[in-house]
Amino acid sequence: MQSLAANGSNVPRGAGMRGGVVLVALTFVYVLNFLDRQLLGILAKPIQDSLHITDGQLGLIGGLYFAFFYCFIAIPVGWFADRTNRVTVVSLACAIWSGATVACGLAVTYPQLVVARMTVGFGEAGGVPPSYAIITDSFPPGTRGTALSIYNCGPPIGAAIGIAFGAAIAARFDWRDAFIAIGAVGIVTAILVRVVLREPARGALDAAAGAPPVEKAEFWPTVGAFITNPVLLLAALGSGATQFVTYGLGNFAVLFLIREKHMTLNQISVWYAIVAAVGMGGGMLISGRVIDHFVKRSRQVYAIGPALSLALALPFYLAFVWAPAWPLALALLTIVMLLNYFYLSASVALVQEEVQPNRRVLSGALLLLVMNFIGLGLGPTYVGAASDWFAAHGSAHSLQVALYTLAPAYPVAILLFLWLARVLRRDDPSAAKGFA
Repeated sequence: MQSLAANGSNVPRGAGMRGGVVLVALTFVYVLNFLDRQLLGILAKPIQDSLHITDGQLGLIGGLYFAFFYCFIAIPVGWFADRTNRVTVVSLACAIWSGATVACGLAVTYPQLVVARMTVGFGEAGGVPPSYAIITDSFPPGTRGTALSIYNCGPPIGAAIGIAFGAAIAARFDWRDAFIAIGAVGIVTAILVRVVLREPARGALDAAAGAPPVEKAEFWPTVGAFITNPVLLLAALGSGATQFVTYGLGNFAVLFLIREKHMTLNQISVWYAIVAAVGMGGGMLISGRVIDHFVKRSRQVYAIGPALSLALALPFYLAFVWAPAWPLALALLTIVMLLNYFYLSASVALVQEEVQPNRRVLSGALLLLVMNFIGLGLGPTYVGAASDWFAAHGSAHSLQVALYTLAPAYPVAILLFLWLARVLRRDDPSAAKGFA
């Protein structure tokens, strides 16, 4: 693993001041991206009370309706960003999803909220894939796992701030105020991103390491190369199966803690925020460091790491859903989150390293398409529908039972990552060195 800068910063050595600024700025944008995305789940209870919607309707808004735009718009946006200024794309995307977040706070009916959430998904589709490529072109090979793991701390930071801020605002004022305030911050951020950041040269750091010069990538050849590459496809499918759990749980965790564990919004704003920051954030940072350390010996770490972490997470997940009181539930959930989120930095770094520099944005978008359609699109939708079904059939704890039924997704994800490890071992001559 690369040494950290002498000043104690977490920015990997070799990135320089410009790389550090890029990483900090894009991580903050990702914080807002995930914060806006998670507000619906965080404020589920007051939204349900205000708009009179069921668990199933809530799951559709946070799942399938959102993911339809988020996943499929990311593909043309990724192709466009690969051929134009990626910083401009990120700035425009941030402005669109932030404006749509404000619109969520102004919605007075379920259909209005659906349209606003779809527009949030439309905007967020242009945020992450270009950022992956900008960061990859701002950091030299061998430091990208750590850089991307720092960037991937955006979700836990966003979740923690959203939980603390959103729940506190909803408890003291109104759930609408949280959407409007956070959306306004995002609009200002979008302007600052365009003013402060500069577009890095595509593949310049790879060229320094002996990679071929960069040419503009064509759309269909890039899509075909992704689909026919078992490394890329298995990384996406394994990540999607993992996200089926993480998004299925994440969109209903607050509602579950309130309904089944009897927490209040004020308790949520403090304790669940700490759990999200420590659990998710720890998983992101640890995974990046582990990847950068072991990838020098074998690329199998991109697959073995997630498979092992998910195998360890499963019993803690089942214990969390079962836990009779919220303090024990939160302690178990911290471990679950730390282990559940090990996969993300591994899959992102693997895809970015596997493809040519001129295909990084579109390949990142294709990764998001597969894993988010499965996880973000189907996970919350399934949990909400399952909860409604169990309630209609007489279950007094329908949401708890629905969360139990997410457990089989764990072995599916583990098997996919083990399959990926086998492919990497076959294709990687260094695999015989092992991880010792």
